[in-house]
Amino acid sequence: MAEWTTPFNAPPFDRIDEEDFLPAFDTAIARHTAEVDAIATNPADPTFENTLLALETSGAELGRISRVFFNLASSASNDEIRAIQREMSPRLAAHSASITLNAELFLRIDSLYQARGTLGLNPQQLRLLETTHHDFVRAGAQLQGDDRERFAEVRAGLAGLYTQFAQNEQADREGWTLALEAEDLEGLPDYIVSAAAGAAADRGLDGHVITLARSSVEPFLQTSPDRELREAAWTAWMTRGDNDNANNNHQTIREILQLRQEMANLLGYASFADYRTGGTMAGTPNAALELMEQVWWPARNRALEEQADIETRITDAGLDHDVAPWDWRYYTEQVRAERYDLDQSEVKAYLQLDNMIEAQFYVAERLFGVSFTERFDLPVYHPDVRVWEMTNTDGGVIGLFYGDYFVRPGKRGGAWMSSFRPQNGVNGDIPIIVNNCNYNRPAEGEPALLSFTDASTLFHEFGHALHGLLSDTDYPSLAGTSVDRDFVEFPAQIYEHWLEQPEVLERFAIHHETGEPMPAELLERVLQAQMFNQGFATVEFLNSGFVDMAYHLHPAPAEIDIHEFEQTVLASRDNLEAIPMRHRSTHFLHTFAGEGYSAGYYSYLWAGVLDNDGFAAFEEAGDIFDPELAQRLLDSVYSAGDSEPAMDAYIGFRGREPRVEPLLRNRGFVEAGG
Repeated sequence: MAEWTTPFNAPPFDRIDEEDFLPAFDTAIARHTAEVDAIATNPADPTFENTLLALETSGAELGRISRVFFNLASSASNDEIRAIQREMSPRLAAHSASITLNAELFLRIDSLYQARGTLGLNPQQLRLLETTHHDFVRAGAQLQGDDRERFAEVRAGLAGLYTQFAQNEQADREGWTLALEAEDLEGLPDYIVSAAAGAAADRGLDGHVITLARSSVEPFLQTSPDRELREAAWTAWMTRGDNDNANNNHQTIREILQLRQEMANLLGYASFADYRTGGTMAGTPNAALELMEQVWWPARNRALEEQADIETRITDAGLDHDVAPWDWRYYTEQVRAERYDLDQSEVKAYLQLDNMIEAQFYVAERLFGVSFTERFDLPVYHPDVRVWEMTNTDGGVIGLFYGDYFVRPGKRGGAWMSSFRPQNGVNGDIPIIVNNCNYNRPAEGEPALLSFTDASTLFHEFGHALHGLLSDTDYPSLAGTSVDRDFVEFPAQIYEHWLEQPEVLERFAIHHETGEPMPAELLERVLQAQMFNQGFATVEFLNSGFVDMAYHLHPAPAEIDIHEFEQTVLASRDNLEAIPMRHRSTHFLHTFAGEGYSAGYYSYLWAGVLDNDGFAAFEEAGDIFDPELAQRLLDSVYSAGDSEPAMDAYIGFRGREPRVEPLLRNRGFVEAGG
């Protein structure tokens, strides 16, 4: 609550203790409530300034505290933080509901909205009014009587369940390890052996362990010749939240689905899926399903071809078993190595994390004219964290970027972008953005080496980061990533394409021992292999997308049997038994640890259409850094936030609506030119 005197008023992590949060939350909630009450009861007629702008600038302290706390809860959690999160999540949801359900406040907003054509507002003022009114309506502002009270109860109940779901998954994930004996290490690449030793040391154990962090278990599944160990690791990975213990998420899922359905029904929607897709680019669940169906059958056909390759490998090895899920990654890597003469260890030797970080910065500089300089004088919440300032062509600092790249206990799985402060056009605050990944920590004195998939993830998350860092809107509610869920992945996914360009890799894919660039013939094989196994990757994604949407269209969620439901949905499209969901229900954080991707996991595919079509513009121009296209991409997408509807933003960049053909072509589902 004190004034932050750090450079750029960055969070003073060295001065913040866990016991500070609850009293700070108490004070900030009380102050924000008073600010909102003053706006709602203002005797003056409503104006943009005394209502919309006043609301936009209210709650600054609460926002600051919440962003610090919930970033720590994701990246550096402990028992104290988890307990505070369980207490505060429903309280903050109730506080939010007290604002959106404030009848006097909404009356002022609604009166401005009804008169919006006569107020002389500029485009961003009008957009802020329209999105604020839209958000209030979707948050129950037009409900009356008992429905208003029940809606607030539902939101608070969901907030508590989301926290419970996420903490259950984390407990199962962090509570399991697979100890490897000396003979189990035979046949494993050195980088996996080293990472397994590091994982054991992080947990105070001797020897080597595989954990359920994706950066640990997935490479093990790709390389371990021991089928029984692969099955044990895969089973534990797939059953997080699905075990006979206190972390079982079955009932939590049913309760979430029931409350979501009730919330949607209160607002007049037939289902939660209808509620969630309303106002997005897709617009309806059917539109999202139609896109997934359009891609499903070509992807399934390609996956069948990939499975046939695996079956041949199994037969050639003199084995007699069907392809199981714990076999797919192992034999796929053998096929990949044979077909493209690729050794993952050889590729990783050229993909140093530090160089890939420099590569992502280089692309941003070429496209958008920004530069990054590391800072060592800013407090951080963990020694792993690094900080850079982002400057424009005039040398002015326009953003801070935090990078937190290594896996550790207390950090949630996966990779994500978040913010400690959004860009604020009202008071001039620069954005403070953070990327989190979960790469294996290297041994002391050794460089961190990435797979090509890891490097793609790095670029993906930095695309999100740039969406926040380059934001240049008049109001924080329109800033950065505050866009439609099925558009928010576009800036991240299009950025991945630059990693795959020879012009970038030739410069930054440098061998960590020899200092030599990746040979041209190896680079060519790496790029050719990117289309490999796309059937599997797309099918496992779509499996999760179909199940996510089916949950939120189901009329009686209280009766759902989780296992049976998953199998029924997958069987309805003749799914391959060897390819399950990418994220099974009981650890599907995208869908059940919050509302972000609920009934919206399709968004990655929707954005996939946009990113493949969008990058095709640079290919058509014959210059991956074409200045005119880069400027349009900056003006219409990266800096624009939610200042206009998503389709208008895309057309502003591309000059037309997106086409699906580039996605199908780039995944190898149709021939080039088809």
